[in-house]
Amino acid sequence: MSDVVPLLVAVPILAAVAALVLGQLNERVSWGVAFLASAVQVGMAGLLAATVLGGETVRYEVGNFGVPYGIELVVDGLSASVALLVAVVSLGVLVYSRVAGPRTPAFHAEYLLLVAGLSGMSVTGDVFNLYVFLEITGLAAYALVASGDSGRAAVGALKYLLIGTVGASLYLLGVGYAFIATGTLNMADLSEQLADVGYSDPLVLTAFALIVTGLAVKSALFPLHTWQPEAYASAPDSVSAFISALVSTVSAYAIARMILSVFTVGFFVANPVAQNIVVGLAGLSVVAGSALAVTQTEVKRMLAYSSVSQFGLVVAAFALATESALVGGTIHLLGHAIMKGGLFLAAGAIAMATGARHVSEYRGLASRRPFLAGSFAVLALAMVGVPPAVGFVGKWYIALAAVQAESWFIAAVILASTLLTLAYFARLVERMYFAGSPPTAPETAETPGPTTDAAVADGGSDGGDAAASTAVAPSIVALVAIVAVSAVALGFVATEFAQMLEQTLPELLLP
Repeated sequence: MSDVVPLLVAVPILAAVAALVLGQLNERVSWGVAFLASAVQVGMAGLLAATVLGGETVRYEVGNFGVPYGIELVVDGLSASVALLVAVVSLGVLVYSRVAGPRTPAFHAEYLLLVAGLSGMSVTGDVFNLYVFLEITGLAAYALVASGDSGRAAVGALKYLLIGTVGASLYLLGVGYAFIATGTLNMADLSEQLADVGYSDPLVLTAFALIVTGLAVKSALFPLHTWQPEAYASAPDSVSAFISALVSTVSAYAIARMILSVFTVGFFVANPVAQNIVVGLAGLSVVAGSALAVTQTEVKRMLAYSSVSQFGLVVAAFALATESALVGGTIHLLGHAIMKGGLFLAAGAIAMATGARHVSEYRGLASRRPFLAGSFAVLALAMVGVPPAVGFVGKWYIALAAVQAESWFIAAVILASTLLTLAYFARLVERMYFAGSPPTAPETAETPGPTTDAAVADGGSDGGDAAASTAVAPSIVALVAIVAVSAVALGFVATEFAQMLEQTLPELLLP
């Protein structure tokens, strides 16, 4: 079983090369290669998740070099869940991109490289190796954002590149301080060595500050979030859905891994001020992200600021460092990826069908595109935390942990963020269902092509243009509907998943 672990990284890298080379002969082949690799990725990740959640931790030593000198790949309950999430979401968005685009061999190669980087971040047991995969992820994400046809996409990608590079550099500098203090890069060995050096040692404190700050940039926590809104809003709809669901999600997972597996809860016991700072900044991100989302008029920017808020909640849970908080943070991390990815898919499909990209343009959408409007509404309510959706379960565990830890600040933040989340999603739902007759759909340069496909698929009528290709149109609406149903269905199994997670998490992840 351990031999499957490196394939999570190797398969998408090899497929990226194949998609780029074969795509020069026939562009359609590149999508087939990407789809086959993504399907294999789902199978491998599912097999590992089934093994790990059954009570076994899988380890693989790269090149048969023993730890702590060699690179180790480790799959436990948390990393297996994230790796499976990456595989499933990647496959789903790839199906969406078949209709929505982009469809070039370069796009599919970059897409697969991003999958490889995210998968590597999920399973690595080495802090420098995590940096390598962090850079692969970043470079692929920058290129994907820039794959849009507009100058705005290029500007968004450049901003992402500059700020993302700063974040990665801070992380690497922190790893350097940790290595100077301990002489090791293996996560398990580093955890022991840091305890021996002493959690109050200046090198250890500096390493923690730099590592967490660098990963906070990648996770887009306030006020280090400035790259995210423009990157999400300017990227092609397929790319927005992909990176919103996975890139910051895996970076937030990396924060959890570094805090709880490397520095451990003992670091917070010895340095309660550090814990208070992380919790405080995460709470600020929750409130600020929600407040900024309320003020947005463009739907994709609103969703981007919503992510700033939600990842703040996840990091706050991991910083609380209790069992309930960890379980709640993990469930909300995975659930948010499904819900937010689905919301971006729905927003993209609505834009293709009607040209609506602003909140005001969603007026009367339910009468024009009932299935897309319904799916968007379900996902929005799930994000708010309406039971029985998965968004409710994650928030419930985190709120319970905050009360148990007597962290009233986080408890108040959860309440405030829920009300603010309701505020910015409620105005969209109100416009879709209760705002009366819709305005004339805007005609822009962004709406041709797949626009009519999605329109016909959702039961609308766009006149003579609706007679354009409809063979693949149902796949978009069906995919968005499946994600919406999944967000609700996952709420029913989240408790069982939490119980399995509690039994399989390494001891270092628990207090």
